[in-house]
Formats: sequence, structure tokens, C-alpha cells
Amino acid sequence: MVRPEHRAALLLLGLAVAGQATRTWLTQPGEPPGEARLLSGGPARGVEAHRDSAARASRPLGSGELVDLDRASLREIQRIPHLGPSLARVIVADRNAHGPFGDLAGLDRVAGVGPGLLRAIAPHVRFSGTPRPVSHDLSLDPSPVLQRSTADCHSPPCGPSRLNLNAATAEQLERLPGIGPSLASRIVTFRGRHGPFASVDDLVHVGGIGPATLDRVRDRVEVK
Repeated sequence: MVRPEHRAALLLLGLAVAGQATRTWLTQPGEPPGEARLLSGGPARGVEAHRDSAARASRPLGSGELVDLDRASLREIQRIPHLGPSLARVIVADRNAHGPFGDLAGLDRVAGVGPGLLRAIAPHVRFSGTPRPVSHDLSLDPSPVLQRSTADCHSPPCGPSRLNLNAATAEQLERLPGIGPSLASRIVTFRGRHGPFASVDDLVHVGGIGPATLDRVRDRVEVK
């Protein structure tokens, strides 16, 4: 009869033999016993790709390198000279809300972007998108602030309705080309603090409105 200690010794011996057989089966031909091998696969390449992407996003723009503001990620936009993380986030948020900019004039609609900044970033950016079409048929609005301009109406039919800058609401101002919710709110706030606009040109005194935006709305607005 086999004693308990003998059974234990036989069990340990059997485990050792099984382990050696498994190790021999997994070892490649010619590979030294016990050599450590790294598993192949995608994780290592994924880490390298992430590292390369982060390095590319943090380095300055190269000579002739342009960033597509209609498609670029937040990290790519932050690489543009004179644009910090805060303004880059505002640009992306505006693009997500209102669609592509299309050109520098379209970018001028973003709060915090003015003529000086547009000139500074112009050599470093490009645009591949088409701005969303904006309906300018303000004559459908029954509000009394939408009045016909008689200055250019020498013969019928009369020209398009113009928006009275001194009476328009923020919602009505948003319908102007290049004016989003942020700029519309700024116009109303500026008017409340400084009084009625003396002329359409006074719009450039509102933060975020530059000559490009003014030119886009000039034929759509008036002061009364």
C-alpha cells in the first residue's frame, strides 16, 4: 500500500514532468530555454502612433504648412501662431454649431476674432468647406423693425428689407450673414450700454466685428 508521503512525491513529480513537456512544446526551434519573448500585436504600435500624434500636434507649423480650419482638430488649430487653447476651443465650438467658415471673412464671425488676428493667421490657414446658406428674406418677419429702405428705391420693385440696428432683437440679428448668437448678443449689449448706433459703420466698435463682417451686413442693415 502506497503511503501518503509517497503519493505526494509522485504527484509533484508528475507536475514537474508535465511542466517540462509544455515548455518544450512552446519553445521555438533553436531558441535558448528560458528566453523571454515579447508578444507581437497592435498595442505597441498604437502607443507609438499616439506619441507621434501628440508630438506633431505640439510642434510649431513648418514652412508652408497650412491648417484647414474647416476640418482640423482642436490640437491642430492650437498650433496656429497667435491662437491659444481658449480661442481654438471657441473656433471649434462655432464650427460645430454653425458649420464651416469657408474663408477668412467667415471666420470673422467668431467672437474674439478681429481684423488684426485675421491678418496674422492668414498665411497659416486654409478652408476646404462651404458655409451653410443663410436665408436673407427678412421681409417675411412681421416685426416693425424691418423697414423698407427708400434710399435705393427709385423704381419698383423696391430693394430688400433692411434691419434696423437700433431696434432689432438678438434673434433677428442672428439671421444676418456672419452674425451668430454670440455677436448678436454683443451688438444688443453694446447698444444698451452706449445708446443707439449713429451709423452702420459704428458696428466695428462691437467686439468681434471687423471690416470683413461689416461689409457682409452693410447692405442688410440701417439705423433709424
